[in-house]
Amino acid sequence: MKRVYELDVYKLSEDISDLVWCDFDKWSKKVQNTVGYQIIRASDSISTNIAEGYGRYSPADRKRFYMYSRGSFEETKSWLRKLIRRKVINEPDALKYQILIERLGPKLNAFINRTRL
Repeated sequence: MKRVYELDVYKLSEDISDLVWCDFDKWSKKVQNTVGYQIIRASDSISTNIAEGYGRYSPADRKRFYMYSRGSFEETKSWLRKLIRRKVINEPDALKYQILIERLGPKLNAFINRTRL
């Protein structure tokens, strides 16, 4: 069995949270204090819930945490849309996020669906 950090779905989720983490320092205090801390928590929760679920014994328990991960993924996408719409994230950076989001979404869904109950 692969280790969790070897999984593509986990690596992609880490890439998104690392990008958010690095971009945070570029934002104004207003953005950091409102959206910033929330998107950090949401994006970090994608990979942490995958890792926690991966360490669970029962398939139902694993799948529950993978579903939490998908919820955090959707929350992260919502915050990113706000940041892009409010012109906090510029177009080249928005493209980086879009590429990661488009790769992670289907992989996360497939990962969840492969978890047998």
